[in-house]
Amino acid sequence: MYLLIPGRHHLLTDFQFKYLNRLIKCRLEGEKDVYGQPLAPADITGIIFAVTSANHLGTKRNPVPFYLRAMIIQEFSNSLDVPAFVYGIDDVGVIHDFAEYTIKTIRHSSEGTHALTPENTAVICSTAVKDMYLQRGFRVLPAEWDPATNSLTQPMPWDIVKLIAQTAAWRKHKTILEQMHPASFKIWSLYGVGEKVQQILKDPIIGADGDLTATRDYNIYVKQMDDIAAQKYKETAPYIQPGNIGDIGCAAGSWIKMGCADDRLHECDFYGIEVSRHLYDICLQRRHNGEFANPSVFFSQKNAVTSLVFEPGSMNTIHTSSLTHEIESYGSRQDLIAFIHNRYQELVPGGVWINRDVVGPENREETILLWLNREDGENELPLPPNATTQELAAYLGKLSTEALFRRFAQDFRHHEGYQLPHEWVTINGKTYSKLSMQDACEFLFKKDYHDNWLSEMHETFCFWNYNDWKSALEAAGLRLDNLSHTYRNEWIVQNRLEGKVQLLRINEHQEAAPMPFPVSHMLLLARK
Repeated sequence: MYLLIPGRHHLLTDFQFKYLNRLIKCRLEGEKDVYGQPLAPADITGIIFAVTSANHLGTKRNPVPFYLRAMIIQEFSNSLDVPAFVYGIDDVGVIHDFAEYTIKTIRHSSEGTHALTPENTAVICSTAVKDMYLQRGFRVLPAEWDPATNSLTQPMPWDIVKLIAQTAAWRKHKTILEQMHPASFKIWSLYGVGEKVQQILKDPIIGADGDLTATRDYNIYVKQMDDIAAQKYKETAPYIQPGNIGDIGCAAGSWIKMGCADDRLHECDFYGIEVSRHLYDICLQRRHNGEFANPSVFFSQKNAVTSLVFEPGSMNTIHTSSLTHEIESYGSRQDLIAFIHNRYQELVPGGVWINRDVVGPENREETILLWLNREDGENELPLPPNATTQELAAYLGKLSTEALFRRFAQDFRHHEGYQLPHEWVTINGKTYSKLSMQDACEFLFKKDYHDNWLSEMHETFCFWNYNDWKSALEAAGLRLDNLSHTYRNEWIVQNRLEGKVQLLRINEHQEAAPMPFPVSHMLLLARK
């Protein structure tokens, strides 16, 4: 008889060891299933640990990598009288019967050696996952769960994980020492798992599965990043200092890929940092495919806001592109300032942080008028109920520029509690929206992102202008190189702004006088 234990298994408890040891020693005699029915005595031939979410790591739901979880299980099982087998079960999203998927994966991974059936296997499970196995006819042992009272009698492993995350001196905490099995404690201590878990679970920015936003279409996003990768590299390449080169927020690794093909940098080491699990997986797959000409390419899934991601004083060049505005958008001003200070700590003396991103206008606080074309689309088109991402994009594409602005005014930073201040005024027979230059620019440079509208509505582009950035960098000890500059994307002006919108200010004659479109992007070279 096999014992199957499905779970994420970030750590194992002292209770779990004693429970399994009892089942093995007593051959299931006197044990009852979740229905209170006794199990027939049987020899235990092996314990099978199905480690779910094995392809996830560094996230709030799955902070510990699979290889460490497997090491914990093997260390834990050394003192049991039967062999233990560890099988990784990848997270594949929501499927109808995860139990069936788990059983099939174990059979495939073991090449048929472990074909688990209700006749040869009992399942140990104290969570709602047990229902899937019960439906397939398996007998289920309750472990920490008491069916009579419908309550837990022992702490679950995840309870101890959360306790560690909240405890600075976790290695000396009495409850943790009593409940955590020594095998788990050994691996967690040896590899500094507790400290890493504390960083991950306390992270205010990243969601449960390691993403900034749950509304981004990554297929579209990756294509967009790849489409402009050549432009990004061409713009930043002249300022790269050879040596250790880091790309924070590396997305799909396209910038690093181009750096690897640059003859000047063939002896450099490249380090890609990506917090999004989806994008990190793509980076690993690309490296596996041999897409990077330089073998010294290393990727890590980390958050560069909450801590250093490189050793202090180790990096010659750090590159970020279209990242810093996301920190402000999904985190806070304090998070952005912490990010800046972390980059200072990581650079060698004379090292450079190349930051390419959007930027706000110099006169961002000025109240201006915004003319919006209402003849280039529909103005009274209702929003489809429960629209999918694709349906929403199609809907937005049919609206006039004025109607699109009205939609933007409702959606922009709504979930963050922001209400866009604006009013409609009429001057000499023309209607304008009266608002701040900053909010006007938020619309100008965001209005055409229909494919990822819901995600983009969380993001602010124009919170700082160039001088604001200069002050923040200098406060962290960095010096802004004279080659740093702001610029206006003329393609956007010609293809997305002209004829659709116009910026105006009231002159001394109380007339609406046109203004030029402002800068939209910056290239900052911050040196230590």
